[in-house]
Amino acid sequence: MAVAIGAVACSSTSSQPTAVAKSGGQTGSNIPSSAFSDHTGVTPHSIKVANVSTLALGGLFKGALIGTEAYFAKVNASGGINGRMITVDSTDDAFTGAGNRQGVQNALVNDFSLVGGFSADDGYGGTVLAKNPGMPDVTVVVSLPTNKLPNVVSPVPLAGGWEEGPLQYYKKKFPNDTGAVGTIISDQSDALAAWAGEKYALEKVGFKVIYDQGVPETQTDFTPNVIAMKNAGVKLLFLDQLPELYTSAIIKDLAQQSFHPQIILGAGSYSNSLVTASGGPANVDGAEVNQNSSLYLGQDSSAIPSVTTFNNWVKTVAPGFKADIFTFYGWVSAQLFSEALGNAGSDPSRGSLLKALSQINSFSGDNIEIQVDPAAKTVSNCYLLAQVANGDYQRIDNPPVNSSSHGYRCDYAYITPPGT
Repeated sequence: MAVAIGAVACSSTSSQPTAVAKSGGQTGSNIPSSAFSDHTGVTPHSIKVANVSTLALGGLFKGALIGTEAYFAKVNASGGINGRMITVDSTDDAFTGAGNRQGVQNALVNDFSLVGGFSADDGYGGTVLAKNPGMPDVTVVVSLPTNKLPNVVSPVPLAGGWEEGPLQYYKKKFPNDTGAVGTIISDQSDALAAWAGEKYALEKVGFKVIYDQGVPETQTDFTPNVIAMKNAGVKLLFLDQLPELYTSAIIKDLAQQSFHPQIILGAGSYSNSLVTASGGPANVDGAEVNQNSSLYLGQDSSAIPSVTTFNNWVKTVAPGFKADIFTFYGWVSAQLFSEALGNAGSDPSRGSLLKALSQINSFSGDNIEIQVDPAAKTVSNCYLLAQVANGDYQRIDNPPVNSSSHGYRCDYAYITPPGT
């Protein structure tokens, strides 16, 4: 589960976002001509899309399916898109590369487009997409080669680096701790690649990493790592490359060893279950948070209407389900797909959808995330700062939501390692 979900994460400012890190998006001229006559999955009254996610292991990335279904339930409740209802064809890749590849292959034959899935093995499905450039895929991916495919369009593009802004912020806030940075990351290849980009940015800004240990996905006891970091003198602990399940286990082990470095959390560990799973507020209060999205699990509901809409529809399609980052990924993927489909004409083809996607150069999901350029696979330098206080997430040191940057900080640059 510890995959490269940190790619989405990551003085108050009102500066505008700066577009960076282009990696070659789809254009109208390189869409296969055959795609414009391909109406697979389309009927006069419906469009069937595929969601390939890992649902095994207790519903590992079930949130991606639920988020996708939630957005399409919202769309269908308003009459669908150009008179067509959207149905979701779900496939569980069983946490295997073969399963992911087969799921994408099946979608190629049966469905109009891939939408909103999430898998640590999406590189396997990417090999199918590379051979079939007329098949649209609107998902958040973890594989950099898959991200670069022209027919893969993401609401959260990978760029291989890190925002400088939050790092400069922590450098100023914790000036005596910058020479003793530690982290724990998965030894899974995509997670290591994401950490390499962040580590490059950290060192470029002036931090010194003294402990960065990769761990297997099966590890649940991090006591040896905690003791090693304590002995090494780690003062700043970046846990922004891990999901809540692992982060909470590490925080509990920190408390058990009476070791209290300053914790930096990211998008992967942003969860309404984190505090309870970590042993309560005493173990988590004071942790810093930076990510590329709003506090979409509810804390931003009063300020950002799309946050309320997201949570209400998730509750509608999956009562009792606790939304997570994968639910968010599915939601914004379905929203991006829907925007493009609405512009793809009354008789949509895979080609017209790809052409419409190639023309979407600004997307934020109604400010539920930072502004990105999906067509160019471009991220910005913007980010959100928060802190855990009294057992909950609270915005800190951000511009107002009604400002020109919509509540996100957009200072400094996005740092991309050479050759990324």
